[in-house]
Amino acid sequence: MAAACSNKIIDVFWHEGMVNHETGKGVFDSGTDPGFLDVLEKHPENSDRIKNMVSILQKGPISPYISWQLGRPAQVPELLSFHAPEYIDELVEADKQGGKMICAGTFLNPGSWDAALLAAGTTLSAIKHILDGHGKLAYALVRPPGHHAQPKQADGYCFLNNAGLAVQLALDSGCKKVAVIDIDVHYGNGTAEGFYGTDKVLTVSLHMNHGSWGPSHPQNGSVGELGEGEGFGYNLNIPLPNGTGDRGYGYAMKELVVPAIHIFEPDMIVFVVGQDSSAFDPNGRQCLTMDGYREIGRIVHSLANKHSGGQILIVQEGGYHITYSAYCLHAILEGVLDLPQPLLCDPIAYYPEDEAFAVEFVEATRKYHKEMVPFLKGT
Repeated sequence: MAAACSNKIIDVFWHEGMVNHETGKGVFDSGTDPGFLDVLEKHPENSDRIKNMVSILQKGPISPYISWQLGRPAQVPELLSFHAPEYIDELVEADKQGGKMICAGTFLNPGSWDAALLAAGTTLSAIKHILDGHGKLAYALVRPPGHHAQPKQADGYCFLNNAGLAVQLALDSGCKKVAVIDIDVHYGNGTAEGFYGTDKVLTVSLHMNHGSWGPSHPQNGSVGELGEGEGFGYNLNIPLPNGTGDRGYGYAMKELVVPAIHIFEPDMIVFVVGQDSSAFDPNGRQCLTMDGYREIGRIVHSLANKHSGGQILIVQEGGYHITYSAYCLHAILEGVLDLPQPLLCDPIAYYPEDEAFAVEFVEATRKYHKEMVPFLKGT
């Protein structure tokens, strides 16, 4: 097996200190106890989910393809490439005061700030590993997640935008164009916000059609949020109909994402993954299975081979089913490795799908892009 995978290795960046971010218990992610429930569930973004992701990569059939790398905490000055100083000061002060709820569902508790710094620094180490020529595939296995964190605002369990920091480091290190492909079930609004005015970063987000969820998340993730100024047309939102599964996602990737990446021609791809778009996640309403995730991974692999010399930074975001998220991660990485056969069977497997609504939406979106997005006009 070692010889077979000598040219197919994913460097996984991880630090166990990230499990020390305690998010508490309550009614789903509210942190509240109504007083009439005998059993309060853990907050969905808890350490159990990430522990299973670590263990499946250590002990699962993909383990021979994994090389483990130790993560590190980010230094505060590194955060200022994406985040505003006053926002970072707010988080530092909240940590000094013993923590608080930063926004709905997003709790900075003792240990959380250190974990957030580890998530950011570990992701920066992963992209630098690629930029320095030490490997082509790197996966930042991190929590707290980051793609909702905007330059001046926490949101959706996220404090620091791990992927956004990595994108900026890639640009600062000489990359001319970076493409972000985000398949978390929720809109990667923070990453989009950070690069909304530049044509050097193409942000593509495939998410469920959830709209805005309050002051911390004013963006609605619609197809009409295209960017501004020089960045107009370089933020492509694909809010797939709720219930979209493997075939619908595959169609959207091939008909919307692939053509856009081919025209944009990035020299780095950042693949933002959340397994909360699975059929069984408590925090999403989409229907991907392992087969769908595996195929998306293969498509991203193909795009990287054509445009970025095979270089892909994978950044972990959501995924809240304690067991199935780990299985779906396994499938994603199988796809990114472009393995000829699945290594792991789906324990839940078949989920019925009618992709008609997704196909209709994709066709309408493609027409809209041709009319509205300058670099896609006439495609």
